[in-house]
Amino acid sequence: MRVLAVLTLSGLLTVLLTVPAAAATLPTGARSLESVNYPGSYVRHQDSLGRLDPVTASSAAQTKLDATFTVVNGLASPSCYSLQTKDGRFLRHRDWRLRIDTNTGDPTFRADATFCAVDGSVAGSVSFVSYNYPNRRIRHRDFGLWLDTYADAAVFRADSSFRLTAPWAPKTTKGPVIPGLFADPHITTFNGRYYLYPTTDGFAGWSGTYYKAFSSPDLVNWTDHGVILDHGPDVSWADNSAWAPAVVAKNGRYYLYFSGGLASGDTGKHIGVAVADSPTGPFRDALGRPLIRNGQFSGQMIDPMVFTDDDEQSYLYWGQGVARVVPLNADMVSFDPARVRVITPPEYNEASFVLKRNGTYYFMWSENDTRSEDYRVAYATGPSPLGPWTKHGVVLQKRLDLGIKGPGHHSVVRAPGTDTWYIAYHRFAVPAGNGTNREVAIDRMEFNADGTIRPVVPTL
Repeated sequence: MRVLAVLTLSGLLTVLLTVPAAAATLPTGARSLESVNYPGSYVRHQDSLGRLDPVTASSAAQTKLDATFTVVNGLASPSCYSLQTKDGRFLRHRDWRLRIDTNTGDPTFRADATFCAVDGSVAGSVSFVSYNYPNRRIRHRDFGLWLDTYADAAVFRADSSFRLTAPWAPKTTKGPVIPGLFADPHITTFNGRYYLYPTTDGFAGWSGTYYKAFSSPDLVNWTDHGVILDHGPDVSWADNSAWAPAVVAKNGRYYLYFSGGLASGDTGKHIGVAVADSPTGPFRDALGRPLIRNGQFSGQMIDPMVFTDDDEQSYLYWGQGVARVVPLNADMVSFDPARVRVITPPEYNEASFVLKRNGTYYFMWSENDTRSEDYRVAYATGPSPLGPWTKHGVVLQKRLDLGIKGPGHHSVVRAPGTDTWYIAYHRFAVPAGNGTNREVAIDRMEFNADGTIRPVVPTL
């Protein structure tokens, strides 16, 4: 906010006008933040406290690391930003001091670690406005970083303005496919372009409320298309637990299947379906009610996935604890409950996924709990979308020599016009993640001559 004082001709009246600063859009990814009024000095963390220090090409490697942040999706709001360190912590304010802490996922931490960007004091610079204290901004004072009340004075504006520069720390291979905390990725192709639909992660109890879409021509360079469905305003029967989306094209439209629940009261999860005219939305709730209600079948009603066979018949798979499948009606938003079939394989937990290759159907799923480093992907093959299924074993699991833990809740995509396949999955964020601080990775998935899947070697 900018406050202007206007004095009348009589000199007796002062009018205060509040003028909003212009919002700024930031590029996500690794960046360093240079002070506007102290060129050559950068935001960094030292002993977990945020400060401003000179950084040069001859600075120590650790200093360069400490002065490098990844601009990511705002933990409390997708329209704002959070700043993540190379070791996975976040810049947040506590007692008005800026410091580095591990994300606990609770609402207070997420708000403290979220900042909205506005234009800075000089062209090309940016100021960071606190998400939960919008009258305060990050500024340097005596070279420490503080969250101070905005003052419309030249010194304050300069102290609170920064230029985003190339990162001081060299690029590492540890970055996820999309910057920030996301999980349960559904990857697919539409019209020759890759699309990725993940769960927004970093919330205690997985209590996120919205979904974003990303697209890429090459699985390397991704465009963030923003929020495509938000449980709060867009879904009347759910305001919480926006989990595991899956999108399929049919009838000239795009159908988003998702899990949802309520923050209070009904603790069960339901499965819904939303529809859009574009793969990047916006999606609207197709039914105004769940497609599958909690308690309608045994097990938890989560993790929907749709497979469409060569004859254009689509099948809906879902469930935690119990795996189920049912043919969808042509409208894609209804089915005959009498046709629901249980297909639970040994050690199944959740995250069903089905693909077809050379006439063989592959049923894949995740085993163990997503909070465990032993979360992993197994698979079976069968002669039809309904099975029967023959289990072949685990195909993706942890790799502790690289710090990769809990790889699972995957999806698979074939490069258009080829027999090249890729597996998208989440893992604990490297290096300091856990079951609610996860990130998305993609690796090649290859087949043996007999059609079995080779073990996937997860990489950084």
